[in-house]
Amino acid sequence: MSQDPIRLLEIRDTPLSVDEVFSAVGDDSAGGTALFVGTVRDHDGGQEVTRLEYSAHPTAEPEMRRVAEKAAAEFPVRALAAVHRVGALAVGDLAVVVAVSCPHRGEAFAACRGLIDDLKAEVPIWKHQIFADGTEEWVGACAH
Repeated sequence: MSQDPIRLLEIRDTPLSVDEVFSAVGDDSAGGTALFVGTVRDHDGGQEVTRLEYSAHPTAEPEMRRVAEKAAAEFPVRALAAVHRVGALAVGDLAVVVAVSCPHRGEAFAACRGLIDDLKAEVPIWKHQIFADGTEEWVGACAH
């Protein structure tokens, strides 16, 4: 395959679109596409969350590419896309959207799971949670 399977990788401060990510991974040789959408939930650890603020290190996009290249090497990926939001997000907003197309559904599910898990574990993006009681908490999306 001569075309780069990595079709869309971006960290942005504007609202995310499931349709944009899904469209980016369309491929006639793929029989399965898996899509993961991470949204801001209204609670964490028994506390009510009112909003989140995501921040990314300047190396986050190159690290996202490395993670995407790893998924494309490990699975028969025909097309891959990942977009993560930074800035202030409200409950219900989309925080991350990833999609992977592969020849078969099992491969697509596994590749999508690996991609989002590695993105959360390895890409330096941090989450600042603001709770209803006025307390705040930083959560490192990157374990390093």
